[in-house]
Parts: sequence; C-alpha cells; structure tokens
Amino acid sequence: MTDGNQRVAVVSGAARGIGAAIAKRLASDGLAVAVLDLDESSCGETVSAIRDAGGRALAVGADVSDETSVAAAVDRIAAELGAPTVVVNNAGITRDNLLFKMSVADWDAVMNVHLRGAFLLTRAAQKYMVEQKWGRIVNLSSISALGNRGQVNYSAAKAGMQGLTKTLALELGPFGVTANAIAPGFIATEMTAATAERLGVPFDDFMAAAAAETPVRRVGLPDDIAHTASFLISEGAGFVSGQVIYVAGGPKA
Repeated sequence: MTDGNQRVAVVSGAARGIGAAIAKRLASDGLAVAVLDLDESSCGETVSAIRDAGGRALAVGADVSDETSVAAAVDRIAAELGAPTVVVNNAGITRDNLLFKMSVADWDAVMNVHLRGAFLLTRAAQKYMVEQKWGRIVNLSSISALGNRGQVNYSAAKAGMQGLTKTLALELGPFGVTANAIAPGFIATEMTAATAERLGVPFDDFMAAAAAETPVRRVGLPDDIAHTASFLISEGAGFVSGQVIYVAGGPKA
C-alpha cells in the first residue's frame, strides 16, 4: 500500500532507544516510517506501536555497513511504502577502549556502522529527494565528537558525522534538501546502561553523576532527541541546514 501524498521516512537503528522514539514521533507527525535495524524481527515492537496508533510502518532488516544490503532495503521501502525522502541516520554501536588497547577490528566496526552506514543509506535515498525537490536528512552525532576518553573510535566517527552533514547540506541544498546533525549528551538508553555495566557502576548512580554535570540537572531521554528530529524534518525547518544541534541539557560545545 502506498500513499502518494504521504512523506516516507527511513530511520536506521530504530528497533529501540533513540531510533525507536524518533520513528514513533515521525509517525505521529503523519509520516510513513521504515523501521530499519540489523535484525528485522527486532523491529516488531516499534512497528506495532506505530500501527496500533494508526500509522503506517514497515520493518526492514539491513546491515547499514553493507552496500548491497542498503540498496535492497531502500528499493523495498520505495516499493512498499513509497519514495523515502526523509533519512535519519541513527544506527550506531560502541566498542570503547583506550587507544593502546583498541583493536583495528573495533575501530573499523564503529566507523563502518556510523560513517559508512550513513553514507550508504543517504546515497541510496538521495535520488528520491532530488526527484521530488524535497528532502530531510538528520544525522545522529554526539557530544563525544568533542572528545571523550576511551572513545577514540566513537568520537572520531561522531565528528565525521558533522562533516558529512555540512557537506550534504552544500551538495543537496539546491534540490530542496536539508541536512542537519543532532549531537546528544547523556541519554538514558540500553547503550548507556551497557556502558555503566561495563564500568561496574549501577545505572542509577551512573545517571545521577551525569545529571549532576548537566545544567538542567537531569539526563536526556530518547523523546528529547525525537522532538528535535521532528522539528528538523518539519516543513517549518526548510531554512535550517548544515547545522549541528547539541541536545545536551546545556552548553558544552
């Protein structure tokens, strides 16, 4: 089923956490949403939530770091939902370690999911944006792009997302396409819970320490990022492009 008047968004890493919150928010904004993650079956909860609320959603399994997998996913989305003119590059992993302990495999894994993945998915979808003379690209960076001990791979990847974003804004702007990046601070997700576990710190204590260093005195929630993405994808944000927006509860950039 397709609806020629409905915008179609693809959100990577949307099975849980920030990606799931963004997917649900965009559906509530009236977009059809392709919920993309490595394992298609893991997307079921997000898709069900969207459909139960009356929205249109499609679960899509794809390895964003694999060119063939991404191309097939985007072709399927175009055929089953409609031309994807909104891309949210949220898929990400962490392989934290100090530089002297970090393996090449852990460096490559993080770069491939974050940067190669964003490149491949955006490249596959941009033709639909150019054809329709309208599009929105939102890339998930991080406050870690400014540097964070034990995250040389993740920090470099997230800084790269900012350069990618600014260049996409320049190249695609003439076709009515905007590109912006969101750089979250501490967000309470499964990923940050796993970091706490790796460090041997109770998650509640981990969050309390992060909140104490944040001007608004709380940690972020996935919905905080979803609200920002919603604005950047809206019609009203057509003159906002090439920007990196730190959603971190206060000034750190």
